[in-house]
Amino acid sequence: MSDQLPPIDVGLMGTGEYTTGITPSGQSKSDKKIGVVGVTMFDLRRRGKVGDVIMAGTNGGKFPEIREHFQKNIGDVYKGLDLTFRGFPEEGVRDAEAYKAALRALPKGSAVIIFTPDSTHFPIASEALNLGLHVLVTKPATQKLEDHQKLVDLAAEKGLVCMVEHHKRFDPAYNDARARAQKIGDFNFYSSYMSQPKFQLETFKSWAGIDSDISYYLNSHHIDIHAWMVQGKYRPTKVTASGTKGIATDMGCDPRTEDTITLLVDWVNIQDETKRGTAVYTASWAAPLKAGVHSEQRFHYMASKGEVRVDQAHRGYSIVEDDIGKLDFNPFYVKYSPDENGFFDGQRGYGYLSLEKFIDAARQVTAGKAKAADFEDKGLPTIKDTVLTTAILHAGRVSLDENRTVEIVEEGGKYRLV
Repeated sequence: MSDQLPPIDVGLMGTGEYTTGITPSGQSKSDKKIGVVGVTMFDLRRRGKVGDVIMAGTNGGKFPEIREHFQKNIGDVYKGLDLTFRGFPEEGVRDAEAYKAALRALPKGSAVIIFTPDSTHFPIASEALNLGLHVLVTKPATQKLEDHQKLVDLAAEKGLVCMVEHHKRFDPAYNDARARAQKIGDFNFYSSYMSQPKFQLETFKSWAGIDSDISYYLNSHHIDIHAWMVQGKYRPTKVTASGTKGIATDMGCDPRTEDTITLLVDWVNIQDETKRGTAVYTASWAAPLKAGVHSEQRFHYMASKGEVRVDQAHRGYSIVEDDIGKLDFNPFYVKYSPDENGFFDGQRGYGYLSLEKFIDAARQVTAGKAKAADFEDKGLPTIKDTVLTTAILHAGRVSLDENRTVEIVEEGGKYRLV
């Protein structure tokens, strides 16, 4: 049931896999066959938290396919969901800047959720904030450190909620691991690995290696988790990146596309610079096709008095089908099977929770029940609390492009790369 706050109108920027479940080749072959954002917003509308929904892409010709897909795979599967939305641009129109008209169609104090190519995050987010709209942007928040810090200042100036969709913070295993890590002494070593199978390169071929890379796309998860684990205690000082090539280019991707990227990052204790730690973050979108999981996800955190290990890919839940083989499932992220009454039943999934927590915060601020600053230092991935993740990702890209180690310097609360 709804709380006492009025529902908030929502603008969904981007009509791809994560929002709708539709990819350039049709319905997604991943574990997000009906998307995550769209179905979550429709369920939040059923629960009284969301009002009108606007959706903006670059090709209005996709909307008939999206509406048919929604009806068949959401409306005909779950009871009580209103699937109506207004699409930008209009059907039959192509407009790379349709988001501008979509943002202006939203009342001030509405919520905007951005799932678009990485290079567009900053212009869309800054435009939305300038229009008085709350913003949730998928990771990476921005590709450049200076742009991230501009969003921090803009959100603070406007008094708006601005968060990054780092949903791994709401994974119960990762969340608990972060809490337990606070009790095992000084950070010493962190190693993480995250991958997706090669067919994702087909999905992302239009931008892979051109618009962004696998480190921005996947390393962002574990860098954020690690930065959150040591927040206020350690800061990164330098980044050295290494990348592999061959698989993506054989699949027709741009020659610049790396298959796997590894970042080696030095961290220093803020209070005692004689204490240092090392982190190694690896991300790949060139994993084998039939590994049984869509995404390998694991990390190892070692400290002075203990260690934490998480293997998120294997939850002790597997299914074998004759024509597919063995599959390991992660229902903790998103649950698509209906409840016993036929309603959507994914409200406890951490993919859903990360979106709902943003909507709840935006509603409270718009209703005058809270200030955006009230949500800082609460474990939420606010734009202010995620600066170091972008600093490391940006430094990694510079390291690869310029074949050198990049330093991260802090001066008066701001960061810059050297």
